[in-house]
Amino acid sequence: MLHELVLICSEDGVETVSDALMELDALAVSVEDADADTDSEQALFGEPGMPAPKTGWQRSVVKALFENEAQATECVTLLLSQDWAQDVHVQTIQAVDEQDWVRLTQSQFAPVDITPEFWIVPSWHEAPAQARTVMRLDPGLAFGTGTHPTTRMCLRWIARHAAEAAQWLRVLDYGCGSGILAIGAALHGAKGIDAVDIDPAAIVSSQSNAEANQVTLNAAMPDAAHGEYPVVLANILATPLKLLAPLLCSHLAPGGHLVLAGILERQAEELIQAYAPWVQLEVSDREDGWILMTAQRA
Repeated sequence: MLHELVLICSEDGVETVSDALMELDALAVSVEDADADTDSEQALFGEPGMPAPKTGWQRSVVKALFENEAQATECVTLLLSQDWAQDVHVQTIQAVDEQDWVRLTQSQFAPVDITPEFWIVPSWHEAPAQARTVMRLDPGLAFGTGTHPTTRMCLRWIARHAAEAAQWLRVLDYGCGSGILAIGAALHGAKGIDAVDIDPAAIVSSQSNAEANQVTLNAAMPDAAHGEYPVVLANILATPLKLLAPLLCSHLAPGGHLVLAGILERQAEELIQAYAPWVQLEVSDREDGWILMTAQRA
């Protein structure tokens, strides 16, 4: 039976403790705020695809999963013998059923509403009664589960243009991650979708998620993008988006839509300037400090 080791440590020790636990054969390590649900609770947010601004909270709960109690006990004995572990405190070692661990992980991912009719639903949840379009998506190795504002805004844009989607005979999702934007376009009627990424894990994830949603797309490395597309989607970050301006615009068909995300509100002007030689970008959506920028080629 699996056993869970629960430790309390300071913010400064989280990374060292987590690394040590993995070196000592932990199956999984998670970090939580020890002061969650109290007045001392802290929120940690980072940009998509980037590390969080801090590795942990002022007081962090570090949980590690082991195959059996003996491994957990041996691990904590070795851990506490280290000079740097003086501020690490053992809370408990407890047996956990494997299914309980899976259920606990799954409980953190609930259905996500993009619009009242368009929902992202993990495979272990029932779709809400009001959902007319449902994307089945489980958390995985690649970025993109629909919970981040940048992803939600891109999907909202797709949903709002659903009446046009059947005429999108080619779509490019550049930096596809989990394939979530490409799948969203396909579910609304788009065809000929190229979902490209530099990360092989993203390609595998995109193809798998497409199959789970019974849609067809071509998941591949970036050199698979070719020719012009009526819709070009890119949810990355502001700096790479600026560098990619000539490339993305070269793939944009006359009259085509360019949809960019991963941009903070304060970065709007620099994106407008970077794309000015080709298109006129404008802010078309906002959420939690992030913006969606779009343009239509003349």
